[in-house]
Amino acid sequence: MTTEAAHPRLAAYPALRVSPAALRAGILGGAVAVTALWAAQAEPSARLDVLFATGAHLTGLLAGYGILVMLFLMARVPAVEHGVGADRLARRHALGGRYVLSLCLGHALLALCGYAAHAGTDLVAATLDLLGYPGLALAAVGTALLVAVGVTSARAVRRRVQHETWRAVHLLTCIGAALAFVHQLAGPDVAGSVLTVWVWSLLHAVVAVLLVWYRVVVPVRQAFRHSLRVIDVRVEGPGVVSVVMQGIGLDELRAEPGQFFRWRFLRRRLWRTALPFSLSAPVRDDTLRITVKAIGGHTRRVRRLRPGTRVLATGPFGALTAHRRTRRKVLLLAGGVGITPMRALFETLPGGPGDITLLYRAGSAEQLVLRDELEGIARSRGAALHYLLGRSAAAVDPSPSSQLRSSRGDPLSPQALRNLVPDLAEHDVYLCGPPGMSASATAALVRAGVPEEHIHAECFAF
Repeated sequence: MTTEAAHPRLAAYPALRVSPAALRAGILGGAVAVTALWAAQAEPSARLDVLFATGAHLTGLLAGYGILVMLFLMARVPAVEHGVGADRLARRHALGGRYVLSLCLGHALLALCGYAAHAGTDLVAATLDLLGYPGLALAAVGTALLVAVGVTSARAVRRRVQHETWRAVHLLTCIGAALAFVHQLAGPDVAGSVLTVWVWSLLHAVVAVLLVWYRVVVPVRQAFRHSLRVIDVRVEGPGVVSVVMQGIGLDELRAEPGQFFRWRFLRRRLWRTALPFSLSAPVRDDTLRITVKAIGGHTRRVRRLRPGTRVLATGPFGALTAHRRTRRKVLLLAGGVGITPMRALFETLPGGPGDITLLYRAGSAEQLVLRDELEGIARSRGAALHYLLGRSAAAVDPSPSSQLRSSRGDPLSPQALRNLVPDLAEHDVYLCGPPGMSASATAALVRAGVPEEHIHAECFAF
């Protein structure tokens, strides 16, 4: 039974989803087509300057195509976001960005070497000569902008800059892409054929429209349509609050348990940043709820929100939903505030008594969030709920007659997991928690016999 089956309105309009395999095949297919375009126009020659120029043409075409792919991956196209997952897209974008930057620098170096070999001069003189051409000077500016984006995206640098600064610099990618497009239209590989010019221009136009539509038009339209406002902020635990928001026609968003939105709270020192938080409860009565732990300046300010604050919500995003389910039995494994999407799934995933199990890892009982709700859901559904507390493998059953069961060792070790869930290998596993916990839990699950394709997680460490 899927989410669409449980909600007839969703079944009438099934959401289109692009699978990770289909996306990968499409990207590789495009790269092959670009390489074929280069091969069809390449002129075999043993001359050094021609060899350099031929390499420069190939790297330039692939760099231009790669920039388009990077922009497409971050366009927030729903079919791609819901099918692949925002975390995978972010990691592919980051990895692809490194390849694109390498191709851009390789293109520039090969072009310089080719010109120097042709003119019989050195690289410094060749650089000064080429920068005298306006088109090449603009291309150099575009490359410099992409380098700036790459430098600020490096982990060591990104940790030291504010998110708003990183985001502003990252937007320079669009300017760099535009300058690269102008440069390519003047180059022999694209300008040599009218058909190639039209196809290349169409690809850029499509990506530009997708970016503007899904990152600008849709959020603004949603803001006016749904008129979302904060109606309550309640304390859930030490440093943790739930924010309840109400709007108009929120069922039209088709938000599914396990998904997240990017929230922009229109108040001082918060409105400039879109914060990604998962829904911690299903959408009902035109309300949305998120549960936030204070771990930084922005999340601490969320605790001070007041009823009536206007909210811009972009989404929903993410693929950690019932659509990933392939087996009757499901294990939900949460760590810390990662319980928020798991709580929504715990309530809504179809299943009879014994089909759904939730393991909740926390440092202590005081750090458990939404405990009363979880225990109420477990009782009403006949689902299993275990708390894994502290450094020892402590499991707490929600029933009043249960006793604390403890043992030494890692509570997320393969044997500890099998003790709690004897038929673990027959489960689909949904996982959400801090990066370190998620990585160790995934490794333990695989060693415990769970196939990797049955472990569903979204992690934004890349």
